[in-house]
Amino acid sequence: MIKRVAVINDLSGLGKCSLTAAIPVLSVMGVQACPLPTAVLTNQTGYDSYYCTDFTDKIDHYTEEWQKRGLTLDAISTGYLGSADQAEKILNFCEKFRTPSTLLFVDPVMGDSGVKYDIFTPRLQQQMQKLVSHADVITPNLTELCLLTHSDFAGLTKYKDEPDYLDRIARIAAPLKETQIQTIIVTGILYQAPSDDTVKYYNLVLENDQISVISSGIHGGSYSGTGDLLSAVVCASMVQGKSAAAGVEKACRFIEKSLIDTVADQIPRNDGINFESHLSMLLD
Repeated sequence: MIKRVAVINDLSGLGKCSLTAAIPVLSVMGVQACPLPTAVLTNQTGYDSYYCTDFTDKIDHYTEEWQKRGLTLDAISTGYLGSADQAEKILNFCEKFRTPSTLLFVDPVMGDSGVKYDIFTPRLQQQMQKLVSHADVITPNLTELCLLTHSDFAGLTKYKDEPDYLDRIARIAAPLKETQIQTIIVTGILYQAPSDDTVKYYNLVLENDQISVISSGIHGGSYSGTGDLLSAVVCASMVQGKSAAAGVEKACRFIEKSLIDTVADQIPRNDGINFESHLSMLLD
């Protein structure tokens, strides 16, 4: 039986992110993607202009129609949420469709580089905290981890050159597992290991009382959609019984290869990465 995942995110015509990144990854990995768009955009918001149609008032229609059809889900995956009302409707969706065997993946998109996004009102942050507390797997970046744990980002990152930097991050993340959360994947940590001569991106995986560290090289900086690709690979891997660490390892190799080609082709960062020609890496 093919596994089925509800993917809740926005749909951008350009930028290779959100749903347009997740759907092909899930499909090639043998998982049915059931997209629930939270908004439809001409292109992702990193461009100098865009047009957006908000879908908040459409979410309940998806919930009702899918309930009529007796939809069952192996997982629910949520990404960027644009308002507290939207977050409330997603929480309602999860209550309706989640069973004891349904994994809930939450990418708590709230900020980056130590700064919370302007859209995050106190009410929206409260709703995101509630959604995170119900999740099985979360994939915050370091900024979002600090927001979720009320930690000082600047105080933490001053230790970025210390050999115990990743251990410090793991200690900050650990209390989140006192809720329902089973797996925490802290993504995109910039760090130079004592045994390495270059700075790399590190992903810290806290899973089943074990900590795994997976690194990848830096190629051309930050590109649209890489976080969505990682989340999709991990989701597809875990619903098929693989570990989160195995999913992150696969995602990093896939994304790094795609990035190398993207940089060689001089693709603008807002356009996303050339992942399509490397989807075969996900077929095993």
